Amino acid sequence: MIGELLRVVAADGRLIVDERRRLPGRGAWLHPVPDCLAKAERRRAFPRALRVPGSLDAQGVHERLERHAEG
Repeated sequence: MIGELLRVVAADGRLIVDERRRLPGRGAWLHPVPDCLAKAERRRAFPRALRVPGSLDAQGVHERLERHAEG
């Protein structure tokens, strides 16, 4: 279900979680579990899905998922 997914967007070379699902630009959807994020990073899915060159820093998304898992 889409309510269970996180929307992420690329901004300034990093991934940002779009909590309100309103940020401009192309977005990608992610299950809010660390394994899904790790798999997407291994496959280099974010630059491809978001149509940006190079790699993206996902540290903010990692921190968000850790907080989500704790609470």
